Amino acid sequence: MNEPTLVILAAGMGSRYGGLKQIDTVGDNGESIIDFTIYDSIQAGFKKLLLIIRKEHEEAFENHLVSKIRPFIDVEYVYQELTDLPEGVSVPEGREKPWGTTHALLSCREKIDGPFVICNADDYYGKDAFKKLYDYFASNPKEGEYAMAGYKIFNTLSSHGTVTRGVCKDKDGYLDEIKEVMNIRNNNGQSEYEENGEYIKIDNDTPVSMNFWGFLPDVMEKMQVLFTSQIEAGIANNPLKFEALLPNDVGRLVKENKCSVKILTSEDSWFGVTYKEDKPSVVEKFAQFKKDGLYPHDLWAK
Repeated sequence: MNEPTLVILAAGMGSRYGGLKQIDTVGDNGESIIDFTIYDSIQAGFKKLLLIIRKEHEEAFENHLVSKIRPFIDVEYVYQELTDLPEGVSVPEGREKPWGTTHALLSCREKIDGPFVICNADDYYGKDAFKKLYDYFASNPKEGEYAMAGYKIFNTLSSHGTVTRGVCKDKDGYLDEIKEVMNIRNNNGQSEYEENGEYIKIDNDTPVSMNFWGFLPDVMEKMQVLFTSQIEAGIANNPLKFEALLPNDVGRLVKENKCSVKILTSEDSWFGVTYKEDKPSVVEKFAQFKKDGLYPHDLWAK
């Protein structure tokens, strides 16, 4: 097979977190979550990384992360630019926020010539998910045959506020429907989400996407069509905050029978730092992982 590339979405601004959480330290040897993500990907077989960032953050990423990992994986920066828009569309005055994860994916469209996995910088996915996505591409899927790592919704919630998740319905192991659901919380052991001022219960085992996808290059043209079709109306309705989100757009492709998405259920638990209050428990988990021998003390020792 063509060797798959790892693409990491790291251009977000961390508005809820209050800083550049993609490189905030959570490990006892100065690691961020992204260090563990890249380490797990290398262990699974990945050899190339495209790191999608905002250009003004390059120095911070270089100093904190990339200088350490270059001996272990081929790294290339890709910049998500606000001005990378369809012809005739301009950036509205006052807009600073990136255009969302679909737009971030499209920012690397000139760099992709084979299968690739795309995921978030600030989420911990576990070793199992990387291995399953890497092995999926070894089966030589055809154009339009994609995959995703799925997690149980209750295992992805924060104790310190609501979250947004790509809630999935599956059919015979494949994605049948996905919807980006906002304001999901853990209410005394029950997953629920807010809609029109009311909280609605949702089964704790409901599969969700954590933006961990396995794609082929043909997805780029499909996503470009979707992005172009929604950007003008999005700007008109919400000029400062509109985003095109991958879960929603993958769902549209599935609904229109333009792709299939195999759900690869991960045996590992997802966790992340959505709010600063999440950080202590994440630090504790990584310390325990090292104590249990899942990771070495120094991930990047030569």
